[in-house]
Parts: sequence; structure tokens; C-alpha cells
Amino acid sequence: MSTAGGAGPAKKWRNAAAPSSYCPDMVVVSLRTRRALLVLAALPIALLASRAGWADRYSDAVVHEGRPAVDVQRDQIDHPAEVLRLSGIGPPMVVADFLAADGYYSELLSYLVGPKGRVYLLNNEAYEKWSEKQWQGRIERLPNVVHQTITVEHLGLPDRSLDAIILVKVYHDLFWHPDQGPWPKDIDPDAVLTETARVVKPGGILLLVDHSAKPGTGSADAGTLHRIDEQYARRDFEKHGFELVRTSDVLRRPDDPRDLITYKGEMVGKTDRFVMVFRRKG
Repeated sequence: MSTAGGAGPAKKWRNAAAPSSYCPDMVVVSLRTRRALLVLAALPIALLASRAGWADRYSDAVVHEGRPAVDVQRDQIDHPAEVLRLSGIGPPMVVADFLAADGYYSELLSYLVGPKGRVYLLNNEAYEKWSEKQWQGRIERLPNVVHQTITVEHLGLPDRSLDAIILVKVYHDLFWHPDQGPWPKDIDPDAVLTETARVVKPGGILLLVDHSAKPGTGSADAGTLHRIDEQYARRDFEKHGFELVRTSDVLRRPDDPRDLITYKGEMVGKTDRFVMVFRRKG
């Protein structure tokens, strides 16, 4: 098409007397203009192809060879490709998985950020114990994943060093104050979110997933049911310099009464969960 469209006028003028107002530059301009238009016309197709390839990156991460069988089983509940696609995380980002436990999401992030990116798998002492440090075998085959044991108020990362951070079903734990067990008794949620804001770059992404409590309950069910009110969570992160940019219903369960504990019993894998993506202001 480009050959026929570009050569037609020039061939006509070569075979006939040129008009009196003809200038040789007109042919050059015409050809260049047509070629430019053809390039512009092709851009939407190229962009669509690029976006399709980019979208597939998340699906490819989920089907990546070598993922543990238990992770693949969990995919049916967590829908990680859809959730992570919402975040836009990709190469060569530096990302943190906050209270990552065994590193289920850390491994997926490893594939997404690529060999030039980096993933920080962050656990406090309690999550180290609960996960039985199962992340150890995982990161042996993930050279771009770095494990760190932290306290939730002190992440041990430089200011504005992260392109993204994810908090998946752990935010509610900041409001839990148990009488016994390894979980810290005196966590200050405000200090945790202030610290989170410190390490995320302006324009950086925060992905939040958590178990829904009934509307209007705030953080009241965090310690008993391990749930948190969605709008309370939104306001909390907005108060700390994060702007909500998108949400998803991919993990919604309208049949969840939101009055039962989440991590044991009949609600395991059946809870209603909200998904929110924030951008760090700056």
C-alpha cells in the first residue's frame, strides 16, 4: 500500500508535462506526508499489540514453569493474574511484598519485574514463624528476590526506593493486639503507613487486598474476625499520601455475610475481598 500510494503522483508527473506551478519539493513533501500518515495509522495497531503482550505478562507469570503445586491450587482462590494486572507492575521495577509469608506473591512479582528488577520479601518475626520460612526454598531459584526480616514500623529500605509495594490480606493485622503469640502487642498503624509512604517513590504504586468487614465497622473486626472495613482502609491510606486510582471486583463474594473469621473454618477461601490500587502523591 505504501509503495502504490507514494509512487503514484511521481509516476504521473514523470509521464506528463509538469504544471506551471509545480515545484520539485511538492513531490518530496507529498511522499513524506503520506509515509508519515501511514506510520501514524499503524500506531494504534502496534500499541494494541504491545498492550496485548503486556497483559499476557501477568498470565505468563501464573503459568511459569517451576511454581509449586500448592501455589497453583491457591491461584483458583486469589486470581493473581487479574489482581497484579490491575497494579501495572512490570520490568524493571523495584517492589516490596509486605508481610509476604512464604512468598507466594513474591515469586509472581519476580517474574513480572524481570532480571533487572528486584523484589523485597519482607516478613516480621511473627510471619517468619507462621510461614515456617518456606520462602527459603523459593528464593533459591529467584535471584532477583531479596529476603529481609523487619519490624512493620521500620522497613529497612531507603527513602523513595520502591516503585511499588503490595499488602495482600495483611493490613488488618496492624490493628490486631493479641494477648499471646508472636504477633507484636504494640503496633502503631499510623507509624506503619507513614513508613510505607516514606519508602515509595512519588507516583509509585500501592496494591491493597484485604478481607471485607461490614460497612461502618472500621477496624473493630480486625482482631476478632481478621477483617477490615473497605472505606476505612481507603481513608487511612489517603490520609498518608496515597491516592486511589482503581479498584476491582475480581475477589468479591456477595454471599459472604462478613461476620465470620476469615482464616479458619467455613470461610477459608470464601471471603469477600476488596482490591484497591493507590498512587503515591508527591
